[in-house]
Amino acid sequence: MQKWLNQNRDAIMYITGALTIMAFVTRIVFHQEAAAQLLFLTGSIVGGFPIAFKAIQAVRVKVISIDLLVTMAIAGAFVIQEYEESAAVSFLFLFGAWLEQRTLTKTRSAIKSLTEMAPETALVRQENGEFEETEIDEVDAGDVVLVKTGGKIPVDGSVILGSGSANEAGITGESIPVSKQKGDHVYAGSILANGTIQIEAEKVGEDTTFGRIIELVEEAQDSKSEAERFIDRFSRYYTPVVLAIGIITYLFTRNIELAVTILVLGCPGALVIGVPVSNVAGIGTGARHGILFKGSDVITRFSKVDTIFFDKTGTLTYGSPRLNRTISYDSDRQLAESLLVSVEKESDHPLAKAIIEAYPDVKIRPVEHTEVIQGGGIVAEIEGHHVLIGSQAMLEKYSIAINEQIKRDLKQLEQDGNSIVLTAVDGKLALASGIKDQIRSGVKEDLAALKKAGVKNLILLSGDNQETVDATAKELGLTQAYGQLLPQDKAEIVKKHQENGEIVAFVGDGINDSPSLALADIGIAMGKGTDVAIETSNVVLMNSDFHKIPYAITLARKVRANMIENIVIAIATVVVLLTGILAGSWMNMAIGMFVHEGSILVVILNAMRLLHRNHRKLDGHQFQSRTAEVN
Repeated sequence: MQKWLNQNRDAIMYITGALTIMAFVTRIVFHQEAAAQLLFLTGSIVGGFPIAFKAIQAVRVKVISIDLLVTMAIAGAFVIQEYEESAAVSFLFLFGAWLEQRTLTKTRSAIKSLTEMAPETALVRQENGEFEETEIDEVDAGDVVLVKTGGKIPVDGSVILGSGSANEAGITGESIPVSKQKGDHVYAGSILANGTIQIEAEKVGEDTTFGRIIELVEEAQDSKSEAERFIDRFSRYYTPVVLAIGIITYLFTRNIELAVTILVLGCPGALVIGVPVSNVAGIGTGARHGILFKGSDVITRFSKVDTIFFDKTGTLTYGSPRLNRTISYDSDRQLAESLLVSVEKESDHPLAKAIIEAYPDVKIRPVEHTEVIQGGGIVAEIEGHHVLIGSQAMLEKYSIAINEQIKRDLKQLEQDGNSIVLTAVDGKLALASGIKDQIRSGVKEDLAALKKAGVKNLILLSGDNQETVDATAKELGLTQAYGQLLPQDKAEIVKKHQENGEIVAFVGDGINDSPSLALADIGIAMGKGTDVAIETSNVVLMNSDFHKIPYAITLARKVRANMIENIVIAIATVVVLLTGILAGSWMNMAIGMFVHEGSILVVILNAMRLLHRNHRKLDGHQFQSRTAEVN
């Protein structure tokens, strides 16, 4: 029976609501009181049955729940033949439970998505030296695995032969492929963008970094599923008190109608509907502005956030590197730039693409010969010019002179957060190109708005090098910055701050962010990020609009304040009604019902204020119509 009721609870609520509406229409429009009473009675029975069943189940395990109080109120209304009230109470209670279920249920498909992304097979070297495709579960530590261009790296391990570039965005969140050669470490779940490598497996299956990501997401989601609703906590005390008052009243007065009236009017209809209606109004308002709150408890926690962690790539930045600055050391800069772009046209590396996009009109010269050098450099011959493109270490290897002034220039480029590409022409350094993932427009102002809104700590967590991370943090005025982090490192930092009593939010967009998104009190995902990040998070910025974050936290705080107002209204109404019944003769069923239903209308209207919006500044930061401030 319980299974059937759970499966059909929504349908029961719809039927109860339809019968109640039909009853009012029959009474008001057609003036058929008998038919209206029959419809009210039918609606009360249909809606009251699942509530009563749940109350009985709770009593069996010695729990006095709010369902018991509602059941007794419905039964009492039957006794005194107030079927209109019993139908209304049944529907409102079912509707409140439906709203809570809709807003608090969180998807579990993130785990499935992560699992589907994990490598399923690996090319493992056999005793005869040949490589055979093997199920990933059969790969052991110490096995040698072959990965070809475009293939997923199936294990954590070290490269023992070959070279290439690995896209580790799924692990570190950084979009720029990392050069891999003998001795370098690789991670399961990353993709070999080019080259061929052989890896000695060190960690396999659940022990890999990718497997650990899945485990962290699972643990964090489970840890949040036990949060108790306010109404459940309140009912532990409220329900027995009202029941006791009703029983005591009957024992002293022997007035069954008075006792039933206490139960009917003591039923917290406004409390049942007041909390979820505030949250639903907030959720609806957020959705219209591109902010998806995944549940009413999310809004409450979000309103208390005092520390926000940010991923860098794709969150604070656009996630696509661009040429930021070029320093010329050649008298013929135009020729040097032409040679650089001509060589980079031969590559699909993100840094090469950034350089090409920066010079759309430069003359492209025919490349006569190119050679890719281990470590990420290129040597080329163009129209009699010898061109070398690569890092400082590579140029020094080829005896390209780099004086102290150039070293200071390169150091400054690094401190400014640039990845550096050096171009040497005919044995002399010609260009130093600083390539940088660009900060999102307006992010600095948004972060300042968060500070003014009361967020104490704004912290950057990134898989990028510490120099780049520090430069970004300094530019944006962040509180702290941590670089060179793996997913578990980010999650560990989040956990430590939580242990210090901070209410933590994490903003990210990648698979590597999913453990931290799930572990944080509030996970905020950019809507254009990965499906796993979106499904793991509590809040989604549907258009990846970072400007929504200050608005979202302000909205959450207004929703929480509105919810508290509704709770106060609901409890005050019940106190007034019960006091009026016990202390005076002026209170009767008719007046009590009017006040009772009126309080429900008041909390709904109060929640509807959240739907209003205007266009005013929040602590000096202007939100346009797309991020309009709530009233």
